[in-house]
Amino acid sequence: MSANPALIEPIPGVSPEIYSGADFAEVAKLVYATAGIVLPPGKAMLVYSRLAPLVRASGCVTFSRYLEQVRADRAALNKTVAALTTNHTFFYREAHHFEHLRDQVRPRLIQTLRAGKPVRMWSAGCSSGEETWSIVMTLLGPEKAAGLDLARTDLRVLASDIAPHAVERAQAARYPETDLKPVPEDLRRAWTTTAGGEVTIAAAARAIVRFRLLNLLGDWPIRGRFDLIFCRNVMIYFDNPTKERLIDRFAEALAPGGFLYIGHSERVTGPAADQLELVGPTIYRRSAA
Repeated sequence: MSANPALIEPIPGVSPEIYSGADFAEVAKLVYATAGIVLPPGKAMLVYSRLAPLVRASGCVTFSRYLEQVRADRAALNKTVAALTTNHTFFYREAHHFEHLRDQVRPRLIQTLRAGKPVRMWSAGCSSGEETWSIVMTLLGPEKAAGLDLARTDLRVLASDIAPHAVERAQAARYPETDLKPVPEDLRRAWTTTAGGEVTIAAAARAIVRFRLLNLLGDWPIRGRFDLIFCRNVMIYFDNPTKERLIDRFAEALAPGGFLYIGHSERVTGPAADQLELVGPTIYRRSAA
């Protein structure tokens, strides 16, 4: 996967000796091979604005020299990919997913936990954590005492992202008070504290989450299967073959009867379509067999 340099207009105010169409094509090739992200020619300016600070910090001056460094240094490659990921999200995004979790899935998971069995959930592409904490608060519920009892069971949430800066913010679990407005008031009251215009997620809620850096296209050092997986508005950056391979892996990672939640513009296609039944708007359930 690469972009044709001839199709890329020069970046206004940027010397081609510093950043050229060939440089953009090389970035696009590296990012696709590493993370499956497709960068069409129209993203040339975005690539420049995101990577120029890294180029300057490296002392390389030109993008071509910086890319030589990136090809030789896995850490530099990971930093480059992280700089080009989009971390736009917000609390209770696509509220119907959380309503489905609350009304259809939560009662079953509570029964499982009360029977002494484990429950595992995955926020895949968790970004800065708004999705993860929306899941956790929804599952723990509005009654704090009952939620604390659940938090003491074998309940764990994996939250993963490819971008270290996003994972760090998610793990900090602190947000401007206005960001929590979409969350139902009873959940905010039970699972957050507010001071100086900043909201912090309660310690009991934070204790059930494990944050990890993870490239969805790489190996998944994961044991066991998940009762539900959220992967929303991540696959919009992938081409169709990459999407289908990823969804197939998600289907295999789900326990029988488990749920997959994807973004509003995403669909399940490919081999996994035989295992995943559509049960709500962009909500799929893995077959019980």
